[in-house]
Amino acid sequence: MNTEKDIGVGLVGYGFAGKTFHAPLIQAVDGLALRAIASGDVAKVRKDFPGMRVHADPAELMLADGVDLVVIATPNASHASLARAALTAGRHVVIDKPFALDMGEARALVALAEKQGCLLSVFHNRRWDSDFLAAKFGVESGVLGRVTHFESRIDRFQPDVRDCWRERDEPGAGIWYDLAPHMIDQALVLFGLPDSVRADFQMQRTDAKAVDWAHAVLDYPHHRVLLHASLIAAGGAPRFLVQGDKGSLVKTGSDPQEAQLLSGMRPGAQGWGVDLDRMQIWNAARECRGMPTPAGDHRRYYNSVRDALRGLAPLAVPPIQALAVMAVLEAALLSAEKGTRESVQLTEAERRAFVASRAK
Repeated sequence: MNTEKDIGVGLVGYGFAGKTFHAPLIQAVDGLALRAIASGDVAKVRKDFPGMRVHADPAELMLADGVDLVVIATPNASHASLARAALTAGRHVVIDKPFALDMGEARALVALAEKQGCLLSVFHNRRWDSDFLAAKFGVESGVLGRVTHFESRIDRFQPDVRDCWRERDEPGAGIWYDLAPHMIDQALVLFGLPDSVRADFQMQRTDAKAVDWAHAVLDYPHHRVLLHASLIAAGGAPRFLVQGDKGSLVKTGSDPQEAQLLSGMRPGAQGWGVDLDRMQIWNAARECRGMPTPAGDHRRYYNSVRDALRGLAPLAVPPIQALAVMAVLEAALLSAEKGTRESVQLTEAERRAFVASRAK
C-alpha cells in the first residue's frame, strides 16, 4: 500500500465501542482517514460528524469507494458475519474483541483473510494500558525475580442489571466475552500459552440473565495466572498483583484512557494516558517504594495497523494471537460447564505459528 496515501477507514457500529474508542483513535492516527460510518442511528452519527458518509446498511459501506479498512464495532454475535462480508469484499478488517463466538468462526475468518490477501486483526488495545505496562515492567525487568503469581482483576460496580445486549441471555453476552479477551490477551503477551485452564462463572445479581462474575486460573509450569472479573465489586482490590521470589508489584488504579475518552479528551492531548497512580514495588526486606507508572496509549494499536498495511512493520496483533485468545476463552467456557481442567485446543501448526509470532 502507498506509504503516502491515507488509508480510508469505514467504521461499522456507532455504539459504545465505536463512538468512545474507535472513532476518536482512528482520527488521532496520522495516515488513517475515517471516511464512512455504518449505523442504524444516523442522527447520532451526524451530530458528531456532520459531513460524514453514513450508511444504514454495513454492506454498502464495505463496497464504498475510498474504504480500505473496515472496523467492526458491533454486538459480539455479529462480528463473524460482518467480518466475513468485509473480507469477501476485499477489505482489510479490524474486529473489536471478542474475535468471534467460537473457534470455528475464528478459524474460518483467518482462512478467508489469507485467501483474500487481507489484513485481519482484533482490537486488543489494552496491551497499551498504563496499568498493564506497569505489570509488564514487573514481569520483564527482573526486579521481582522469577514470577510465581500473576493476578489480573477488572472489577466494576453495576449492581443493577441493564437492558442492553451485553447483559441479556443471548450468544456473546456476559462478562466473560466482554472483559476476558483483554485479560487473556495480556496474559498471553507476557507468558505465552498456558498448559491448562480452570474456570468458574456465576450470575450473582438479582435478575441477572448473563454471567456477571468470572474467575479463571491459567496453569503454567512454575506459576499461576489468575483472571477475575465482577460487576458487583465496589473497590478495594488491585488491578494487578505480581509476585516473584525477589519481591512483589501492586498496581491499584486502572488505566485512565477510557475515562479520558468519555470526558471528551482527544487522544494525544496533553495528559493523554498519564496515570498518576504509582506502582508499588515491594522487595525481599518488605520495603515498599513507589515508581511512576508508564503512560498508556491506545493509538499504538492503530499505528501498528497502519504500518502493517504500508509494509513498514509486522502487525502487533496478528490473527494467530487473536485465535490463541479465543482458544483460551473457549477452554474456560468448557471448564466452567464441565467442572474440569481443560487444555487449550490449538493444532500443532497453530501453536508453532503463535510461538513464531511472539518472537517477532
